[in-house]
Amino acid sequence: MDSIQKLQPKEVLRRKLERLFCEAVRRYELIAPADRVLVAVSGGKDSLALLELMAAFRRRRGNFEVEAMHVRLENVDYETDTTYLQAFADALQVPLHVVGGRFEPDAQSERTPCFLCAWTRRKLLFDKAQELGCTKLAFGHHEDDLLTTALMNLTFNGTFATMPARLRMRKFPLTLIRPLCRIPEADLREWAQLQAYRPQRKTCPYEHGSKRTDMSRIFSELEAANPEARYNLRHALEKAGKMVE
Repeated sequence: MDSIQKLQPKEVLRRKLERLFCEAVRRYELIAPADRVLVAVSGGKDSLALLELMAAFRRRRGNFEVEAMHVRLENVDYETDTTYLQAFADALQVPLHVVGGRFEPDAQSERTPCFLCAWTRRKLLFDKAQELGCTKLAFGHHEDDLLTTALMNLTFNGTFATMPARLRMRKFPLTLIRPLCRIPEADLREWAQLQAYRPQRKTCPYEHGSKRTDMSRIFSELEAANPEARYNLRHALEKAGKMVE
């Protein structure tokens, strides 16, 4: 019997995730020697898996540093267990920074609570990354996120673009990276169950019923019609040079 067939399902999935993670790092040149990477940890399955994979990659490479940051906004009605996140990061030997903040909704502005929340979180992450001397800021966006973003841009904006795997900021010396960009969400969901990740106590009140939710459903229908849809769309983004900016 082949040695791979003797492995338990959890080990098979772990090897797959690490392989896809390493492929993304290599293909898009996401991490270089002497980098200092700040991982944005929301407390959801994607960011927890990202932190695990980043810590495992650091153990193998040993030539870059990893830290993590969790943002708590006072006026957003969802909650994570920071004690759990601290224990999770400690087990991986990754320093965790918990930073608080808030934003003020503007009734006179067209900016939605989602926009204000995301903008505030990004600003806090950018500020902390620069304070720590980080060269990279890593987000837990997976392959489905990138592909549905591309479909949303085509449908609503008339452009062909997505969240790139690597984006160099112009205003300050920091590069955004998305090392999970080759990993399907279904694999991350299965991994979260196998690892028994503790879910958030409350979820974001705006996370359902959005255009992204609708586009995710449409993308699932595309995959049902053509199993190669995922590969073809990612390949098209790569050919068009949209995976790196």
